[in-house]
Amino acid sequence: MNKLPAGVHPDLRINSYGWYLRRRFGCRVSKVNVDAGFTCPNRDGSRGHGGCIYCDNTSFSPEATQADIPIEEQMAAGMEYHRNRLGSEKFIVYFQKFTNTYAPVERLAELYGRALSRDDVIGISIGTRPDSVTPEVADLLEEIAEKHYICLELGLQSMDDSILQMINRGHTLDEYVKAVELLSGRGIEICTHLIYGFPGEKRENFLRTADLISGLGVNSVKLHQLHAVKGTELARLYQKREFVPIPLKEYVDAACDFIERIPSRITIQRLYGSAPLDIRVAPNWDLKNNQMWYAVLNELKARDSWQGKYFLEAA
Repeated sequence: MNKLPAGVHPDLRINSYGWYLRRRFGCRVSKVNVDAGFTCPNRDGSRGHGGCIYCDNTSFSPEATQADIPIEEQMAAGMEYHRNRLGSEKFIVYFQKFTNTYAPVERLAELYGRALSRDDVIGISIGTRPDSVTPEVADLLEEIAEKHYICLELGLQSMDDSILQMINRGHTLDEYVKAVELLSGRGIEICTHLIYGFPGEKRENFLRTADLISGLGVNSVKLHQLHAVKGTELARLYQKREFVPIPLKEYVDAACDFIERIPSRITIQRLYGSAPLDIRVAPNWDLKNNQMWYAVLNELKARDSWQGKYFLEAA
């Protein structure tokens, strides 16, 4: 194996987000989920109704994160869990469910301020959509970033506008690019969420997204396979055999191809998606979370490859 580029972990062969946080803050840092009661413009009629065809936020939300519980209590429960399980010392409060910049800026400032009020909280991470990043929101986040770590997690999912329309996403690629440009240079880290396995999607088209985010200066990425959970439109399409999940090997190979094309400065926050067994419909690869993680990392090792190996060739 050749000398790895800066940032890439010698054993993992990627620049993992957890390792990045440990290097930056000098201790183990964990993200703690909270539900602040937001909705989504793709549900309330502002952009559309029904949400994305795969969306069920309960599939990835811990039981202790419910909107009727004060966020301080949600934070405390999550911190205790991570302290006991991982020995975490510092925390990032993750506003996860739905669109967490979709409210008056005064309400956002109040919520974010409450999350940052504890000494053991180093910052916040905010899940949102490109069409809900206004200049006023960007100004607020820039102000917070002067004193705290802040990461804005933008759901793109696909750079193909026809796929975005098919999945009822309610925004365009152009809106994503404009949101990233609005946020850039303000001290705000940007994470992009991407999904692979949409009906009719070609691997080469998915890999073009690696080139896009690399050129925009995105700081981190979350990848996961398209999967269906109970009660969603995607689950109904699966039952009608109109959605055929990709095989595990196809996903692992595509994820590795993607990783090879992005620069080592981009941290990887997630390599797969998961949902509880009681609501999972498809695909069922029968792998635990750590097994999914290592399925990708072991493929990189089998290739004698690493993050950014082909970045210069792809650029």
